[in-house]
Amino acid sequence: MPAAINFFTLENHTAHLSGSGLGFFGSTFGDSVQIGEYQDSTFITNSNGTTEGLQATNVKFVHPNSGSINALTPIAALNMPNYLATLNIRFTNDVAVKCQNPKVYIFDRVNINNNPSGVLCKVMEIVHPSTLQTGLTGSGSSNWVTVNGSGSILNLSNNPSPGLSGHAPSGINTISERHDYFLNISCSPSSVGSKTFGMYTSIEYL
Repeated sequence: MPAAINFFTLENHTAHLSGSGLGFFGSTFGDSVQIGEYQDSTFITNSNGTTEGLQATNVKFVHPNSGSINALTPIAALNMPNYLATLNIRFTNDVAVKCQNPKVYIFDRVNINNNPSGVLCKVMEIVHPSTLQTGLTGSGSSNWVTVNGSGSILNLSNNPSPGLSGHAPSGINTISERHDYFLNISCSPSSVGSKTFGMYTSIEYL
């Protein structure tokens, strides 16, 4: 099959987001998030956030270097495991390739260069194949990054060619038919009302 990028969520990343997206809410689906606060739940939903789907792993920003997974005690960014990440970006190709320069944009769903409107989006690259949540054993982001249009892009430089499930057996030179990137996402409104925004991902391969 030709090169493709798809998005998955839920533990072990079995839920395909094709035709859907993620919604960030208060304590339950449809609950609003207070201005300046971050979401307490994450759900698969439609493009307008009005249809309740499966509940995804919720990772909430609590500190620049840590977050709370499903309302549990906050842990350091480098301790967060791949399998509990909010989102799995999965690149596939019909022949094994090396990936490079993967980038993530958060934008207003009109132009990838535009900032999302009325919302602050923090994103974290997760590189932590172990299921253990101790010992600072990961090598992904050590802190959250605010992603805004083309002015603040998240470069997935910690594991640019991750291979199957992000294990990267040959490091940045890993060659595979599938490459898995993992992200945590936490969002906070800066004004009243529902917010819609998009994610764009670009990956070079050779």
